[in-house]
Amino acid sequence: MRIGILGVGHIGKTLAQKLSAAGHDVKVANSRGPDTIEAEVLENGATAASSREAVRDVDVVILSVPLHRVPDLVPVVSGVSRDTVVIDTSNYYPMRDGEIESIEQGQVESMWVAETIGRPVVKAWNSIGANSFAVNGTPAGSPNRIAIPVAADDQEDRQVAMALVEETGFTAVDAGVLAESWRQQPGTPCYCTDVTEDEVQHALATADAARSPRRRELSVAAFAERYDDIMATPDVETSARVNRALFM
Repeated sequence: MRIGILGVGHIGKTLAQKLSAAGHDVKVANSRGPDTIEAEVLENGATAASSREAVRDVDVVILSVPLHRVPDLVPVVSGVSRDTVVIDTSNYYPMRDGEIESIEQGQVESMWVAETIGRPVVKAWNSIGANSFAVNGTPAGSPNRIAIPVAADDQEDRQVAMALVEETGFTAVDAGVLAESWRQQPGTPCYCTDVTEDEVQHALATADAARSPRRRELSVAAFAERYDDIMATPDVETSARVNRALFM
């Protein structure tokens, strides 16, 4: 499969490594140009490209940028074929992204993304911590394999994303339509808690839309106090333990 990844931060980097290792033709881009992409991102065969080159003639485009950068991608994705599946990995953190009024008023994050770029998206890989994503993938059938929910309005698009999630080492769980993807946003029981397939359905079902923003803020405050950074990337064990205590 031909895949273009926009963004090579913590999640985008691991996506490039894992999907190219799985045999896909992967092109990656960032906002600073292909010459700035580290060799580690490309070590399994991914190719550095400009943003427009990365999304040209591909089957899947993955948006892996902070939410406030999504509007910058509109000119890039506007010419992408309607047959191309677009996957969104982003999450809303107002202390980083600035307050987005419609999301503050309850709009589902990835529905805001879809509205902003003017096309449907799939929500995937947003609910796994960056470090856990990098080190905790296991083969299908492994005991206690971590599960990742995938939401989309188009069933075929959802199936494409679920197959790719499986190839990155995690069990893909059908989380239904995009309007329900708030159940995998920050502050919910399946967000960065490393739930298994047996646990994820309960986690999705018990999500609380009214409480999750406050729980998200508590988590950020807890990690900022520990790491002196409001958007710290904590170690795997600490991240799952703290988020389970706050979100579940």
